[in-house]
Amino acid sequence: MFSTSCKEDEPDNMVEPSNLVVEVTVPASGVGIVHIQATADNATEFRLYIGSDDQPAATNTTGTFDYEFTQAGTYTIRLRAYGSSGRYISSEKQVVIDDDDPVTVGEGYVTPLQYAGYQLVWNDEFDGNALNNQYWSYETGAGGWGNNELQYYRQENTIVSDDVLTIEARKENYQNSSYTSSRLVTRGKKSFKYGRIDIRALLPEGQGIWPALWMLGDNITNVGWPQCGETDIMEMIGGSGREKTIHGTLHWDNNGHVQYGQSYSLSTGIFADEYHVFTIIWDATRIKWYVNDVKYNEVDITPAHMTEFQASSFFIFNLAVGGVWPGNPDASTIFPQQLKVDYIRVFQAG
Repeated sequence: MFSTSCKEDEPDNMVEPSNLVVEVTVPASGVGIVHIQATADNATEFRLYIGSDDQPAATNTTGTFDYEFTQAGTYTIRLRAYGSSGRYISSEKQVVIDDDDPVTVGEGYVTPLQYAGYQLVWNDEFDGNALNNQYWSYETGAGGWGNNELQYYRQENTIVSDDVLTIEARKENYQNSSYTSSRLVTRGKKSFKYGRIDIRALLPEGQGIWPALWMLGDNITNVGWPQCGETDIMEMIGGSGREKTIHGTLHWDNNGHVQYGQSYSLSTGIFADEYHVFTIIWDATRIKWYVNDVKYNEVDITPAHMTEFQASSFFIFNLAVGGVWPGNPDASTIFPQQLKVDYIRVFQAG
């Protein structure tokens, strides 16, 4: 676009730039130097901007730039071509820098397909190349989702490939939201009362990133929340060194909202380093939480005010951006971020 500035007594020979073309070459694999070549008619100067920075990262008269990206993510590159008049035209492109050492599905903890005293009653191994719509539905839209979240949930941010489900949070403008992601539910398709539930997942990272694997009571449309009961199998809030800690929590009603939870922290590394298995074991008396078969939380659900957890619940997988708990993303947050799920398995006694 042209700037709106004007100069008095501007000479007739001061011409405007036009026909700006920008070509971007990214590294074949991993982080490194991105080559940018800009050309424009009547251009006397080119300026390169990265992201939302107001100050140019580089300026020259040739339009040739080499800029090094040191972290994987999706970045916005803006080029301005200035003419002798002082006005400019601009072009904007998104550049995706891949991780040159991605975590593979073979890395991390694995649980079996059978346990003594249990039967496998449902599982999704996310094989094939599409989400199984006999199990899952998409919940879409924005509006904060009760937590002042910033994302717009879309079907397009869900990918199934190489036997892994990926929910991707992206920094992009869509329907007046600055971020997009996905939210999947089994409501009306798969719900369960009691059992052992294993979910093997690789978590994202970054300030303002909020992945969750959780359950809500089937009766939520009739009684609302928290009367339906909520079981958070795993939540993690990114930023400020918090990616080494996950949370397991119950929410219910007892003359108002009540919650109880505990956290589990890794002794080394973060949950984005490899896959972990998040488990609850739920029966008529207790719900127990585990990470890689290590128990870290247990709640007695026999009190009369906790009948929410004596009824069936469905699953929700989502990756939120921002909100009252994690806070909003900042300049340190790299996008896209991905929540990857290898499998979900439900076992029941018998």
